[in-house]
Amino acid sequence: MKNLVGACMFGQSGGPTSVINASAAGVFIEALRQKNITKVYGAANGIKGVLDEKFYEIDKEDVDELLLLKNTPSSALGSVRYKLKSVEEDETDYKRILEVFKKYNIRYFFYNGGNDSMDTCNKVSKYLLKSGYECNIIGVPKTIDNDLYGTDHCPGYGSAAKYIATTMMELYLDATVYNKGQITIVEIMGRNAGWLTAASTLASYKGYGPDLVYLPEKPFDIEKFLADVRKVADKNSGKCIVALSEGIKTADGKYVVEALAENNAAKDSFGHTQLGGVAATLANLVSEKIGGKVRAIEFSLMQRCGAHLASATDIREAYNAGKYAVRYACEGYTDKMVVFERQPGPVYKIKYKLMDIDLAANTEKKVPLSWIKPDDTGLTEDFIDYALPLIQGASKSPVEDGLPRFAHLKKIRV
Repeated sequence: MKNLVGACMFGQSGGPTSVINASAAGVFIEALRQKNITKVYGAANGIKGVLDEKFYEIDKEDVDELLLLKNTPSSALGSVRYKLKSVEEDETDYKRILEVFKKYNIRYFFYNGGNDSMDTCNKVSKYLLKSGYECNIIGVPKTIDNDLYGTDHCPGYGSAAKYIATTMMELYLDATVYNKGQITIVEIMGRNAGWLTAASTLASYKGYGPDLVYLPEKPFDIEKFLADVRKVADKNSGKCIVALSEGIKTADGKYVVEALAENNAAKDSFGHTQLGGVAATLANLVSEKIGGKVRAIEFSLMQRCGAHLASATDIREAYNAGKYAVRYACEGYTDKMVVFERQPGPVYKIKYKLMDIDLAANTEKKVPLSWIKPDDTGLTEDFIDYALPLIQGASKSPVEDGLPRFAHLKKIRV
């Protein structure tokens, strides 16, 4: 739908990252330049902000503060985990969204998030198309899990991968300093896709990484794990470092933390099992079965908010994802998601393209099985070649009084 004239709405959804605000900056700065966009709004807490008619006038913000979003972690507008029911099940939310869009003449809608967020974007897009309301809708990808289908990688992953690899290198030096052995088990985010845990092998590429790596792409055998740890520890004077995904499962599909604790984990608002604690659970088992000093470490939220270790490549690409989303929308494209296409050749380069958004909604991209070593305890050089370009460059975040200077938005309510 070309030459639409009206306001644009931008929302953030799902888990935050260290560069999600860089995409927001890309959307906002580019939208303010477009002559067909008459107002720029930012929804508070994603789609809930639209439903509750709670959003901010971005065109009243200082441009310098909007640019500082590029180096500000987390979701500046607030995030949400809210799943729209199907239209057939309940049309209430969709009618409300259409009502709000008509009231404020929203003709451009950009939604920034991962799998579930693209599902929301897809549902809204299809409903407005069916209703005959002209609004160009583009999904802006985001997830440290790197599991969105159709794109070479996702904004947020490169910085999280750099944080994990760097922290693993530092941890290696600390965990191996004593003459007595220590078994260290590190838990890294990743429900069904092991891209984040795989990033720990970038530390191994530099000689300071884990001895054993376990991804959810392969069934986790508890007895084999104990044998693997014992073998490495026996060879290395009792020292062994393990990196594993929080979402590792047994052969029967049960999360390891559930299998060992024999309990049913709590669910989040999307019905997903709330993970965490697998490192501590396995550390207790190792202590019982193998003995010696055992330490469990969970990287937890730090891996997604560590802007001080953000990749300059990731920041640039996240910003451009937002910028190109606006440009494509103003050219008349809708019902799409921005994707990265890696170009062939020895020098890393990507092209920003569009893909039908329903292909990304609720579809997970996992680590190729061919990139996992035959013994299921590490990654091949293929992964190193894939991931290294994504972590290049430092964030160069502005500093005041020795501490980072983050964006301060006025957040003027509509």
